[in-house]
Amino acid sequence: MAQETLDAIRQQVPPTDSVIEYITNNGYLPADYIAQVAAVNSGLEYVDISTIQVDPGMLAQVDEELARRLRFIPLGDDGYSLQVAIDDPFDMMRMDNIQQFVGRELSYFVTTPRMLDDAIKKYYPEKVEFKKGDMEAPIIELVDNMFNEAHNMRASDIHIEPMLDRVRVRYRVDGRLVEVANHPKKLLGPIVARLKVMSSTMSIAEKRVPQDGRIELDLRDGVHIDLRVSTVPSSHGESVVMRILDKSALSLGLQQLGFLSDDEAVFDRLVALPDGVILVTGPTGSGKTTTLYACLNRLNRPDKKIITAEDPVEYEMSGINQVMIRSEIGMTFAAALRAMLRQAPNIIMVGEIRDGETAGIAIQAAMTGHLVLSTLHTNDAPSSVARLADMGVDRFLIASAVRAIMAQRLCRRLCDCKIDGQLTEKESRTLGIDITHGIKLPRPGGCERCRGKGMKGRMGIFEIFQVTDDVRGLINSDMTSAQLRKRARELGMRTLREDGIRKVLAGLLAPDEVIRVTTGDAS
Repeated sequence: MAQETLDAIRQQVPPTDSVIEYITNNGYLPADYIAQVAAVNSGLEYVDISTIQVDPGMLAQVDEELARRLRFIPLGDDGYSLQVAIDDPFDMMRMDNIQQFVGRELSYFVTTPRMLDDAIKKYYPEKVEFKKGDMEAPIIELVDNMFNEAHNMRASDIHIEPMLDRVRVRYRVDGRLVEVANHPKKLLGPIVARLKVMSSTMSIAEKRVPQDGRIELDLRDGVHIDLRVSTVPSSHGESVVMRILDKSALSLGLQQLGFLSDDEAVFDRLVALPDGVILVTGPTGSGKTTTLYACLNRLNRPDKKIITAEDPVEYEMSGINQVMIRSEIGMTFAAALRAMLRQAPNIIMVGEIRDGETAGIAIQAAMTGHLVLSTLHTNDAPSSVARLADMGVDRFLIASAVRAIMAQRLCRRLCDCKIDGQLTEKESRTLGIDITHGIKLPRPGGCERCRGKGMKGRMGIFEIFQVTDDVRGLINSDMTSAQLRKRARELGMRTLREDGIRKVLAGLLAPDEVIRVTTGDAS
């Protein structure tokens, strides 16, 4: 009966909350009882850590700030693994983070949230007391530490999320969120206020509506970074997300983005065309904007006039005229595009084609001698034709103006510590790689540089759909997206998964990473 109760309750838990804390705080069952059931359910042992005196030498093996942030206590060492106590065996992400940062084999034991809190306060007491009169300096230091740590971990985003009784901080590293800290709930207001002051354009008094801002600062190692700040009111307070804008992306070449030599040559030829539309497609976070900036960097020459319309302007590029979209005053993508055409540009970059009006103006601009670069939200390259048609653009105009459509995704790149491995039969079937010849393919290793993950950085995989004379006829024939995709493959288009397989065989990506990222690639 206890197991059935636990399973039923787990279905009600919000995705941002701890299962054990939710059950305990809502009084479903006694804390020690539910911790014992959770331990059995997860195949771990329950421990009453209030009866244990942890050896100081054992405590010294773990960084005390890390123990407070990720909420765990070392208990002992059996010679093979470090034994640690946690309060939620269902929080797999936190357990992975503990493993990653501690850097050795771990054995987990389950205790209650209250016992764990008491043990952390006992063995790892906070060194700084946040009192009413002296809070400002510690908050400034806390925020500065957060920025420096996020940069050192190569994070792309910082998420500050208010929970019922704490403030959770997570970084997005190589596309995945990593929990790095949990602060007392009373620090939410001071932290958010500090960030708003640093952004200078956000109101500290206004907490009821979303706000956007920007922060520029110099880190301790002399690195200058920009952050795009967004706040949204939630049921437990203001949630903050900060995108770290890495200016090194401005100098990236196509090879650094993940293009192999043949695709690089194709894309070089496409962006050198005098006119036409080139589209980059993919979901949010697939690197579309970075690819467009790499193209602009390649095209940015004194004899070319380049204008961009962006929402917002993420990176300031010397020699390029950049226009900020402000829909609230009527400066939409369509309005900006009309104004840009009166500036006699050679090259136009539109951050995103969102509606039929913008699409129509972009197509007309391409047909009057301009090279237009933009993005769309579609899953693959050929389906962009149907997306534009759905926006109201005639197919004969699409066939006439569009030069190429490129879909892309980001995969985690293997670190240099990669090791040789064998494909499983399932991976072989999924990727279509013959394993009868005993081909050795790379697998993640683990070293200090990659924090034991075996992955470091990301690279793109690409699907380039060139609009040739044959393809123009297909677009005009009212083919469905599936039919167009099938015919495009027959004409030589390489799919996302096929490009990923090439990079697996080249030792750049792990097989399971390509399978994960291209699950939606029907072919």
